[in-house]
Amino acid sequence: MPIAKPKSPSAPREEIVIARQMHQALVLHFLEGLTQAQIADQLGLSHATVNRLIKRGRQLGLVEIKIKSPVEPLVDMEEQLLALGGISRAIVVPTVSDNLQTTLQTVGEAAARLLLEHIADGDTICITGGKGVSAVVAGLQAPRRFDVAVIPATGCVQGKHYTDVNHVSTMMADRLGGHSFQIHAPLFADSAAERDMLINMRSVADVFRQAREAKVAIVGIGSILSDDSSYYDLHPSSSTDRAAIERSGASCELLAHLLDERGSVCNYSLNRSLVSLTLPEFASIPTKIGVASGPNKAGPILSVMRGHHLDTLVTDEATGARVLALANGEGQRV
Repeated sequence: MPIAKPKSPSAPREEIVIARQMHQALVLHFLEGLTQAQIADQLGLSHATVNRLIKRGRQLGLVEIKIKSPVEPLVDMEEQLLALGGISRAIVVPTVSDNLQTTLQTVGEAAARLLLEHIADGDTICITGGKGVSAVVAGLQAPRRFDVAVIPATGCVQGKHYTDVNHVSTMMADRLGGHSFQIHAPLFADSAAERDMLINMRSVADVFRQAREAKVAIVGIGSILSDDSSYYDLHPSSSTDRAAIERSGASCELLAHLLDERGSVCNYSLNRSLVSLTLPEFASIPTKIGVASGPNKAGPILSVMRGHHLDTLVTDEATGARVLALANGEGQRV
């Protein structure tokens, strides 16, 4: 009876050698970044063999490539803000510091880059005053001169550089290489009747006509119920009328209009004497960008979003998180 010959052990050993070579080639290529030619020299194999080993390793699923983006959390937050409704675009930048001014500067730079993407020669930009828009101006780094016009959307309040919309308009035009128009009217008239008279003055009416025809608007979103609100820098009686402002249900200000939590105009006397574009007029501007940053801006941002007053929101991560928390019924409105 013939004796069966044992199977040659060479086949499994060859498979182990090939598997080891495949593992070495994959590690050297994908983890250490060597080229196939360098791997061939190091392992003593032909270039073609290394190519086959890497290709076969990928086919067998031995390689998993996962790219983690450093901005992934921010993109996720932008999508969550969009899901709340009221805006068509959100830009969230990292909260780089506990210093509110430093963070606002970062937000302003992001809004400035966005503005440069939207404008072309011959365009008109409509702006408000305020710390947010001033941060945008400071962040502008125009790659060339833009033949644009910068127009105030509101009357002027002198005293502080950020409340003086004429000053902010001039600075933005200088940064862009364009030209600005000045408004010669206060932000608040003494009465509704005086407001109507000012609005119909030719010089003021011309400014607001150009503002209504603007292609892009850059505006701040103001807080009302916090002690650091810049709204109280706009009118001398507003700080002493704090109780009436709170009774009106005011949650924020936009173009100096006091708005409630739903983004509707409040029944407050200064709203009726406001020398500004009306919110329906503002709504006709094709691109409306709101800039806001800071813990006290979350409630105002949410109010403006609920009122569907903006197309784009530019803010920072910490502020965006507070907006989402408020929208989900967490935290306290400010």
